[in-house]
Amino acid sequence: MTQTLYRSALFFGLVSGVCLSFGAAGAAEPVHCTVILDVASRQALHREGDCDKAYAPQSTFKFPLAIMGYDTGILKDATTPRWDYKAEWKRPKREQQSVDPTIWEKDSIVWYSQEITRKLGKQKFAEYVKEFEYGNADVKGVPGHTDGLTESWLMSSLKISPDQQVDFMRRFVSGKIPASKQAYDNTKAIIPQFTAADGWLIHGKTGSGRIRNKVGKTDGNNWLGWFVGWAEKGDQRVVFATLNVREWTTKEPISFATRDALIADLPKLVK
Repeated sequence: MTQTLYRSALFFGLVSGVCLSFGAAGAAEPVHCTVILDVASRQALHREGDCDKAYAPQSTFKFPLAIMGYDTGILKDATTPRWDYKAEWKRPKREQQSVDPTIWEKDSIVWYSQEITRKLGKQKFAEYVKEFEYGNADVKGVPGHTDGLTESWLMSSLKISPDQQVDFMRRFVSGKIPASKQAYDNTKAIIPQFTAADGWLIHGKTGSGRIRNKVGKTDGNNWLGWFVGWAEKGDQRVVFATLNVREWTTKEPISFATRDALIADLPKLVK
C-alpha cells in the first residue's frame, strides 16, 4: 500500500476493508460491505458486512447508463459526442467544462448523464433499467423531490444492494446484459483503471452522495460512498462492490477513500 493510500485508508477508519470507527455522537449507525465474486465460478471470494441492503447507486449508475448510451448510438466512442456545458444547469465548477464519454466517467459529470437520459426518453430509459435487472429497477423518482428521468439514481427511487451490484457486474463482464458487443467494448474502454499490488488491474467507478431522511432532506453529514467494478490478473477475473455509509466531514469524497481502501486490500482478499 502506498503512503498516500495508507493515510487515506487509516483516516477513513478502514483496515482490510473493515469500518472501525464512526464520527461524532448522535450520527446514524455506520454501514459497511465489501463483496468480491469470482466471475468463472461465481464463488464469493470475500463477503463481509451488510451486503443485502439497497442504497442509491449514485455515479456507479454510469456503468449501465454507458451501455444504454452506446447501445442506442447516443454515444459513439471514447471521445464522441463531446457536449458543452450550459449555464442553466447550475452545476459545480468542476462540471463546467466540455465533456466527452471518457471525461464523463473519469470526472463523474452529472449533467452528461442527464443529457443521455433525456435523449433516451422516459419509456426507453425505464425499459433498459428493467431489462438490465438493475436493482429495484424503479426510475419513477420521488414526486415533489426528484425527477425520475434525470435524478432517479441520485438519492431517489432507484436502489441497489452491493450483492446486486456484483451480480450486475458479473453479467456485464460475462456478456450477459442485453446489449450489443460494441456497447460492451465501448463501455469497458471508458471505465477508469487502477493498478494494484501483485499484478492486479482494477476497473471501477466511484459514487457518493449525502443521505436523505424520510422527507427527502439531506441528513446532516451522513454520506454513502461506493466503488464498483471488476479486476483481472492473468486469466482470473473478479467483480466487486464496496460500500460505506457514515458521517463524513472531510474535503476528500467518501467514495475516494472507499476506492483507495479496496484497491489496497483486493490482492489480499482474493488469495
